Amino acid sequence: MTEASDQPPAVPSVETGVARSRTQWLRPTLRLSQQEAVASATMTATGDNFFNAFAVFLNASAVQMGWLTAIPQLFGALAQLLSAWLGNYLPRKPLVVMTAAVQAVVVLLLSFLALSRSTHSVGWLITLAVFYFSCMNFIQPQWRAWMGSIVPQRRRGVFFASRTRLTMMSSLGIFVAGGALLTLSEKLGVVWLGFALLFATAAVGRGISSRLLAQMHDPDPHTHTAGRKGFLHSMQQLRASLKDKTFRDYSFFVASMQGVVAISAPFFAVYMLRDLQFTYLEYSLNAIASILTQFLTLSFWGRFSDRFGNRLVMMISSVIIPVVPVLWLFSPDHYYLLVVQMVSGFVWSGFSLSTANYLYDIRPHKSDFAVYAAMQSALSACAVFLGAIVGGWIASTAPTVVEVVPLMDDLLSPLYLVFIASCVLRIAVAAWFIPRAVEPRVRRRPKFLQIIYRISRFNAISGVSLDWLSVTRRKQKGESSEADDLNDKQLDEDELP
Repeated sequence: MTEASDQPPAVPSVETGVARSRTQWLRPTLRLSQQEAVASATMTATGDNFFNAFAVFLNASAVQMGWLTAIPQLFGALAQLLSAWLGNYLPRKPLVVMTAAVQAVVVLLLSFLALSRSTHSVGWLITLAVFYFSCMNFIQPQWRAWMGSIVPQRRRGVFFASRTRLTMMSSLGIFVAGGALLTLSEKLGVVWLGFALLFATAAVGRGISSRLLAQMHDPDPHTHTAGRKGFLHSMQQLRASLKDKTFRDYSFFVASMQGVVAISAPFFAVYMLRDLQFTYLEYSLNAIASILTQFLTLSFWGRFSDRFGNRLVMMISSVIIPVVPVLWLFSPDHYYLLVVQMVSGFVWSGFSLSTANYLYDIRPHKSDFAVYAAMQSALSACAVFLGAIVGGWIASTAPTVVEVVPLMDDLLSPLYLVFIASCVLRIAVAAWFIPRAVEPRVRRRPKFLQIIYRISRFNAISGVSLDWLSVTRRKQKGESSEADDLNDKQLDEDELP
């Protein structure tokens, strides 16, 4: 008998068994997630981006346009905080699936609203928009935690880059198709039918999305009672975060900038569709010019900020952002405004990425990043609420001011006053923050970022919105778990769907 025969047979480790079990559901779930990205893009490309255009079609007043931006954003922020708290007590997958199904119903009701042509349509639109954005923000924390437990750490960058490309290509294509559909329906004199078909398509997309979410696997379906944090405890953490001066200055700066931007944001749609008589297709292409530019220049700003620091990028973008609304005053030409939108997209891309990176860098060591992100989001939502309300008031009084003040009667549109007011306040916000901005000590990051950002959504008002997923840990040299190796091998062989 040989020496080798005396050795006991190899017994697979528990870790190996878990990894092999994981690969049975990992690839199908990732494929379903990619399919869900396309389905949900059908909703966001049609729902998010045509709310203001629908309000203009319904002859919403300037004040109502402000409300359409202000109120849903505020309720959306509250829904995100509520979701984070409920996640301590309820399983995340049912929360995500049920909320997605509710959102599909909300979008379907928008289609019925277009068909009904009710005299109170604007009020109903604002109400449905509140539920729409509340559902979207409620899903976000739970979906983030769910995907964080599914996608292997070392593959998250690749996976979400692939998912983002799918989302952007689908969204932009559907956005253009939606504009073409509305333009055709306008020529036929049935714009209401065009909007009804548009929102019905969005509802179908979200319905398919909720079905795909229900089919995805959740490897951690139970809540963790040991890690529960009460609502009051969360509020105490949020209040404590404001004691840090650097974070406080940063948060007020980002919130204030988004607030003063919200003064003019709802009225670009009014200006293009009502004052300049753009077609819906021209309106869609104008918005896409900014969104696509933001998407394409994110990598440039990422390399630039890595080399020169996020503070410099924030300062550069903060100086240029106030100029953007003034550029709209020089010409009503469609092609000129496309160039303006590309300039806007380039600047906002740098602002979005640098402020996201800056938030991660300035948080105290070992602090809860989620708490800081939640506080910043809540402040921004409140600022957007106030800014949109102020913008609605300025837009409603602008025609009277133009008639009374000499030389203003030559303005192409009274909305120029809204754009100018937003410009002046953007300058004030930038001038306040730039002397207070500090260059934080940059934390060690893996290949790109220790925190993975993804494009969570985009719309014609706010452009590209970045969302963080989770912090990854740099492995020590030579460190590699058997489970990670098997998962990576499986994904390398099959490729990400």
